[in-house]
Amino acid sequence: MPAKQNPIFVIGSINTDMVAMTKNLPAPGETVMGGEFMMTAGGKGANQAVSAARLGGKVTMVGRLGKDIFGDQSIACLKHESINCDFIGRDPIAASGVALISVDDKGENHIVVAPGANNQLDQTKVRAALDSMPDNAIILLQLEIPLDTVAHIIDATRGSSRRVILDPAPAPASVLPLNFLNELYLITPNETEAKKLTGIEVRDDKSAEVAAKKLLATGVKNVAITMGAKGVVLAQENTFKFIPSPQVKAIDTTAAGDCFNGALSVGIASGLSLEEGIKRACLAASISVTRKGAQDSMPYIKEID
Repeated sequence: MPAKQNPIFVIGSINTDMVAMTKNLPAPGETVMGGEFMMTAGGKGANQAVSAARLGGKVTMVGRLGKDIFGDQSIACLKHESINCDFIGRDPIAASGVALISVDDKGENHIVVAPGANNQLDQTKVRAALDSMPDNAIILLQLEIPLDTVAHIIDATRGSSRRVILDPAPAPASVLPLNFLNELYLITPNETEAKKLTGIEVRDDKSAEVAAKKLLATGVKNVAITMGAKGVVLAQENTFKFIPSPQVKAIDTTAAGDCFNGALSVGIASGLSLEEGIKRACLAASISVTRKGAQDSMPYIKEID
């Protein structure tokens, strides 16, 4: 990896994850007896920031926390990863975000997020961060903060040389505005999110290509549809490439997509092609699913170099 890195600004959610391991995930209305319980640092934004930082990225986190013990712990964890926290605000009313996660013995999960202060990250609260960003910044976004804020950030960077990566997770509850993705550098949906955005069920690389083509028609410059263990379909200007993922035994898939996006942002910030960046990101994500937890599972650069 090149020694010189473009700066990475991750704008998004910061949560505390409360994780219960169980043999089987409960059906609606069912109670199951679980096993091990963990409380770890999480949130899609913070997870991606830690992933990028551990892989050598120069990372600034932009977010909002409550004035509570969860917020204190989150700041401490991020600073421990050498992440710049100057643009993390503390809300005097809203609590810090939490996620309630159940993980079965196959590594699959159910997640319920109570966003708390993440929902207070509005346009005015990201202005200072946007004003401070250099022209060569990489901006990494997700959808665990208000959609209006995400749209504002994308609008503010149109026509600039800053490159914005959108991980459209969790899948948007409503149809995105028509101009939302226009001129966006990269979008990285998984199969579920791609179906939500396009109406096309993604089952394999061929159906992923169809969905990616529909996303390209919105004006986004590049599309990477992630399909877990099956790999990634990369679409660029109507050219399509299938990039396989290393095969491993998954223990916990929580935050695998966050690991992928954080790792990919480092590849882009380092000057790698999207294809090479995706290969490294797939390797990083394949390592993360062999470990429990969210941020705890993120690999270090020595593990993928």
